[in-house]
Amino acid sequence: MHAALGAARRSISPKYFYDARGSQLFDAICELVEYYPTRTELGLLRTHAGEIAALAGPQAEVVEFGAGSLRKVRLLLDALDRPAGYVPIDISGEHLAQAAQQLRGDYPGLAVQPVVADYTQPLQLPAGPHKTGMRLGFFPGSTIGNFDPEQALRFLRMAARVLRGGALLLGADLVKDPAVLHAAYNDGAGVTAAFNLNLLARANRELGMDFDLDGFAHGAFYNSPRRRIEMHLVSRRAQRVQLDGQAYLFEEGETLHTENSHKFSVDSLRALAVEAGFTPGPVWTDPNRLFSLHWLASPA
Repeated sequence: MHAALGAARRSISPKYFYDARGSQLFDAICELVEYYPTRTELGLLRTHAGEIAALAGPQAEVVEFGAGSLRKVRLLLDALDRPAGYVPIDISGEHLAQAAQQLRGDYPGLAVQPVVADYTQPLQLPAGPHKTGMRLGFFPGSTIGNFDPEQALRFLRMAARVLRGGALLLGADLVKDPAVLHAAYNDGAGVTAAFNLNLLARANRELGMDFDLDGFAHGAFYNSPRRRIEMHLVSRRAQRVQLDGQAYLFEEGETLHTENSHKFSVDSLRALAVEAGFTPGPVWTDPNRLFSLHWLASPA
């Protein structure tokens, strides 16, 4: 937070949205009428699960980066031939523990090994079950879009190493009408606004800060030249916040940049995957080309 507030252009990683409350709010966002990515990706998984399972083969071990509520992976696990194990990785430990416990009850024969970690950092995965097929990475939700291009390439290179000899199933949001994007990140019920402002509530609770949540507004817009949604917290007035006895000033209209959500073309995502060391395979999109699922093979 010191680094974020001390920068000339104030910004902080969106990974800090995800305490237990933030994870609950994101689950609520995924149910909104305006928020098309989740239901579109779920539709693609339902439609193409059989093809994906055939590519994965029997006894695959699934590694999910940023597992969240573990909703989407169920469609994958149901389709796979005798999946041997599941390793969900998430930064929100409490939320992950609850979801993993429920999954164990629903899939009693599956070895579930949750890992509380920041998957943008070097990863050490637990040893898998004794007898497994390929290691299949799962990275849904277009979370790849939250990275800047250099971070996205770094993550994909790490994933290619971890999944060597296996594959990554990756969801990526596609470029589209800016009006559709604007509605998705500025919902009428204000859930996305609450999600954004929860970062300040978390800072107050965990860092002893004194953000006035009423003093900041949610702002989200589509930056067309950079093909990304930007989310900001906008100061409604001139104000001061304290952290460890140090004061930081916000001018009226000044922002804390909290998230980017880059949008891709199919070709741009495949080119990025090749640069990271993957061999692109099948791509599945919905009829309106809102969203895409990519099979990316990692050579042995």
